Amino acid sequence: MVKVDRSLPYHGLYRNPLAFTGLFRSEVNQVILPVSSYLIEHPKGLILIDTGWSKTIRQSNWQELGPQMQINKGYLPGGWAIDERLETLGYQPSDLDYVLMSHLHCDHASGMKLIKDAKRILVSRDEWQVANKPSLVYLPHEWSGVNVETYNFEQSKIGPFNKSLDLFGDGSVVQIYTPGHSVGLTSTLIRGNDGKYVLLAADTGYSQMSWDKMLTPGICVNRNQAITSLGWTREMAHNPDCIKAIANHDPEVEQQVIELGY
Repeated sequence: MVKVDRSLPYHGLYRNPLAFTGLFRSEVNQVILPVSSYLIEHPKGLILIDTGWSKTIRQSNWQELGPQMQINKGYLPGGWAIDERLETLGYQPSDLDYVLMSHLHCDHASGMKLIKDAKRILVSRDEWQVANKPSLVYLPHEWSGVNVETYNFEQSKIGPFNKSLDLFGDGSVVQIYTPGHSVGLTSTLIRGNDGKYVLLAADTGYSQMSWDKMLTPGICVNRNQAITSLGWTREMAHNPDCIKAIANHDPEVEQQVIELGY
């Protein structure tokens, strides 16, 4: 879970352009949102999308986040860390064939050291290059000592900018370039053999309301790209073949299992 100013999820609903930082804003403006990770049990490998918070958050937000705790505060109840969730399902981090990082903001990447024994941990080169430069947005200590591989997007007919990575080359798991919130943000499309799919929309929007009402996040590196990515997400979410479109921080989304045919 993460506590943020209510203006952070929905840019445009509030006049103050700095409201999302929480500066000089009272507690009444704070909301608590989920921080989601996803496990895909695929015939060609076990795949994790994002890692959530590090256990350090339980002792000290300052130790994990430093000044970033002004914008977001993390909460991690017992049993909710990514390695603990995997163990509940009968897995260990070493069982993971792939970890696909949507992007490297702290609420998605804080737990990377907990799954460092995964066989392959992948992030887009666009995101990696920016995330390892001096910045107030990224915290490189979160992946220090973790063997992270980068990939380049390929030109394709998928996504708002026609750039994606087809993980297995068969269209069943595709990382789609959906920038705006961050430079190398990716959404994940999981498609069954009947053409039905689930779209994990990452932070293109913070909830279904984001694409229903076209509300981009408060934090964006490129607002025009964010609108384009959100518009594509809206179209994909409304497609009859879409079983479910899920935003990472949607408070209306419960823990669930979705089955696709392979």
